[in-house]
Amino acid sequence: MGCSSCSSGKDGQPKGCKNNGTCGTDGCNKLTVFDWLSNMSLPGGATPFSCVEVRFKNGRKGFFKNTENLSLSIGDIVATEASPGHDVGIISLTGELVRIQMKKKKVDLDSEDVKKIYRKASQKDIDIWQKSRDKEEAMKVRAREIAIRLDLQMKISDIEFQGDGSKATFYYTAEERVDFRQLIKEFAHEFSTRIEMRQVGFRQEAARLGGIGSCGRELCCSTWLTDFRSVNTSAARYQQLSLNPQKLAGQCGKLKCCLNYELDAYIDALQDFPKSETKLQTEKGTAVCQKIDIFKGYLWYAYEGEWMNWHKISTEHAKEIIAVNNNNEKVAGLEEFASELLEDTKIEFENVVGQDSLTRFDQPKHSRRRKKNRNKRRNTNKSGSSEKKAVTPNKTKGGNSENKKAGKPKNQRNKRYRSRNKNNDKS
Repeated sequence: MGCSSCSSGKDGQPKGCKNNGTCGTDGCNKLTVFDWLSNMSLPGGATPFSCVEVRFKNGRKGFFKNTENLSLSIGDIVATEASPGHDVGIISLTGELVRIQMKKKKVDLDSEDVKKIYRKASQKDIDIWQKSRDKEEAMKVRAREIAIRLDLQMKISDIEFQGDGSKATFYYTAEERVDFRQLIKEFAHEFSTRIEMRQVGFRQEAARLGGIGSCGRELCCSTWLTDFRSVNTSAARYQQLSLNPQKLAGQCGKLKCCLNYELDAYIDALQDFPKSETKLQTEKGTAVCQKIDIFKGYLWYAYEGEWMNWHKISTEHAKEIIAVNNNNEKVAGLEEFASELLEDTKIEFENVVGQDSLTRFDQPKHSRRRKKNRNKRRNTNKSGSSEKKAVTPNKTKGGNSENKKAGKPKNQRNKRYRSRNKNNDKS
């Protein structure tokens, strides 16, 4: 759905929201909830839920009370309560789904955080809101220059103006505590507005800005992931991944959230495997686990001192050997168990398609050189015989005229042979 900031400008050129798919005017929604109750009417005598969900810039959402009993629907621009003044946002959810979302996020209906909606936004409110939004990009560049000049170890990631333009919220990230008292003074003098500094984590910053992950899709944190769980390197170890920080880290610089998605499945599968620290005692020596294939259920062991020779055995055989070792006994060797898993690499029939030849219906290519040589030989033989016949003298009178008459059919024959040779060459 197109939005006002993504529409065309006065000169016909596209304006563009310039928010990486997270514009604040309901054109590029993210973290939205599908309203599957929109086509269903309430049962008789039931009153609609009094709270609505309002979305602001970059997916920031809040729950507000509809104390004035306004007829609100998704996409309406409303003026909400703020401190101080009022803010302008877009309604993203109404009805009973708001009750479910408040219960999911543990927000009490009587809480002070749930403020009220003043009115539907007028055209004057929308104009002030748009003018304030247009200032944010230039202010962000200037704010970063001031922070660098004051030598502060922080990064200003985004700026959000309040709907009435009376306050600007600066979102920043920092690894340590930052003393920005002088920074706020310079910001207030430079921008002539009320300043609020709000620190966010690196994951929250990536969620606000958005982007494309290494999988080729939009970031999970900016599209559907609302809660951030801690990710450890043990999750990569369970999944047999190489501990490469460049591949395991996301755009936020932290470990990827998707490492936790399949972790439970891997942990359940590893319960059927013996511990990799357990060593197998054999008569040929002690075997140490080198590799595990979780999907196929195989383990690779190598004798101490013979690290280059790996022996592949199944989980059942490994458990059987461990059970024998627990009885203070040893098996003869791993070769007996590994021989059962040797793959037969002999190919019985190489043709996978099931045909003798894919080009069996193609016409064979004849070599033109052979045809040319044959034709040359024929021409030379025939021309030689004709010359011999022409050289024989005629003792009769008028021999010249007879030779001329006899020469005409010979020339015609040569022309015929030439035409035949040309046709053969063309074929």
